[in-house]
Amino acid sequence: MAGGLGAKKVDVTWATEEAGLLLAISVKSINFRDNRTGNFQKNLVNRRGDMLMEAVTLHRRFPYGVLAGFFFLDKGAENDDTTRRRSTFANANARLRLFTGRNDPAGRDEQFEKFYLILLEATPTATELRAFEVGAPDVEVPMDKVVTGLLSIVAERNPDFYELDGENLRSAT
Repeated sequence: MAGGLGAKKVDVTWATEEAGLLLAISVKSINFRDNRTGNFQKNLVNRRGDMLMEAVTLHRRFPYGVLAGFFFLDKGAENDDTTRRRSTFANANARLRLFTGRNDPAGRDEQFEKFYLILLEATPTATELRAFEVGAPDVEVPMDKVVTGLLSIVAERNPDFYELDGENLRSAT
């Protein structure tokens, strides 16, 4: 996708000719423990930098675009703290809090409208996801509410084209 600072590949995008970029979702993950430390924090700062560059690039070109960050962490990241360091989950909340909550299209380019930490447990027989909005580590958000919340912002930013009807986005007529 063309951005304000050059082309940028984004994991999920929804754009139309009439409105341009409506929704983009950037997905990053850390799923393996660091062999030396035993925690999941290796590359946390690098992943944050990647996501922030995506936000700046897309918001410069599409200020009304709704950007969401989905940062997947292995469920073990919630409890990998030591006596000297908080858990990866707690550190990710603290390090990403500044970059979520862009409520105004004229807001800071590096902020995402919504940023979620998603704890993941994947086994051969089942997958468990627990989503938390960055900055609210004690409040689990059901995945359907994550999606509905993003669609609500899309409708709010594009009232001539879309409206939210319950949990469904529909064309405004």
